[in-house]
Amino acid sequence: MSLAGGQMTFLPKCVFSCIMVLCFAGLFFMYYKPHINFPTFTAHTERGDHSCQCPVDAVEQRSNPNCSSEPQIDPTVVQKTQEDAEPDTVVLVWFWPFGFQFDLSCDTYNVKRCLLTADKSLYDEAHGVLIHHRDIRGDNLPKDPRPWFQKWVWFNMESPANTQQVPHIDELFNLTCSYRLDSNIPVPYGHLEPRASGEETFQVPPKDKLVCWIVSNWNPNHRRVQFYNELKKHVNITVYGKAFGKPVNSEEYNHIVSSCKFYLSFENSVYKDYITEKLYRPLMLGALPVTLGPTRQNYEDHVPGDSFIHVHDFPTAKQLADRLLYLDRDDTEYMKYFDWTKRYQTKLSALGQDHACETCRFLQQHGRYQAFRNLKKWYWA
Repeated sequence: MSLAGGQMTFLPKCVFSCIMVLCFAGLFFMYYKPHINFPTFTAHTERGDHSCQCPVDAVEQRSNPNCSSEPQIDPTVVQKTQEDAEPDTVVLVWFWPFGFQFDLSCDTYNVKRCLLTADKSLYDEAHGVLIHHRDIRGDNLPKDPRPWFQKWVWFNMESPANTQQVPHIDELFNLTCSYRLDSNIPVPYGHLEPRASGEETFQVPPKDKLVCWIVSNWNPNHRRVQFYNELKKHVNITVYGKAFGKPVNSEEYNHIVSSCKFYLSFENSVYKDYITEKLYRPLMLGALPVTLGPTRQNYEDHVPGDSFIHVHDFPTAKQLADRLLYLDRDDTEYMKYFDWTKRYQTKLSALGQDHACETCRFLQQHGRYQAFRNLKKWYWA
């Protein structure tokens, strides 16, 4: 009994002693202030050390080369840091279109942080895969699983009449890139840009031919061939191209077209927005296009209505011919068709490069998931 009582007396004393020690330690550290002098930025500058081994963030946030404590942030540095922190958008060109290798650069497109590549080993890193429809053969599409962030882009610049349908691709693509304005990524064959102020005014070249046509693909069932056969009965047409045994190269083409008052910009097939270089190159070279393709209204979605003559403007080929002959006699009336050149200039699209760079721009601006369903109905119906 006496031993147990002694233990009970000892325990409260022990607990009381521990509490006192803890209280004393707490008071000591509360009021004790150690005098430790850590080196400062000022100390570095006073001893002549101007290398200023500052943290990176501190260097970027101070305009004073001696690392003053003034928190002056350079907005250009912050902007550059933010841009550098953004990852590149990678666009993989799966096929060179028709085997044509183009410049894998978007420097002239005002698209930053974009990496174009044809290296298929980067498939798993690509945000977009640009697939040219006319080069799809058998099983030459990507076989590896598609990363969750990756979008496949259907790329085609041919009309439905000249585009073979490929089985099992109806719901394969996320986006479309074509000449059609209702594509996810529309890239027409050309476009008009405003002229810069002070830029030299466009001069219409001298003419020594009335109506010209350069054509290689001749099909008597084509609407353009049938209309040509009727029009030539009423006006003289100078013809070139493989269809007439007179092939021309690019330099000859430019010389011929610029020397013609009127050029037959006849498309080989008639579909919405299918308006090709057959319009834009004569506009660029100073010939007045006579168009056969989609409706006048559709042409006016692309170029000014007073920059061309549409075959549908006249009930018959003879009435069209009469209009051309009248304009040949009246230079003032003829030159009105070139008033638009005071405000705009013509630019041709670069096959492949335009499409890849515009794809990159689109992917940067539209990060959400997208799926394009029923390609067959949209394009071939």
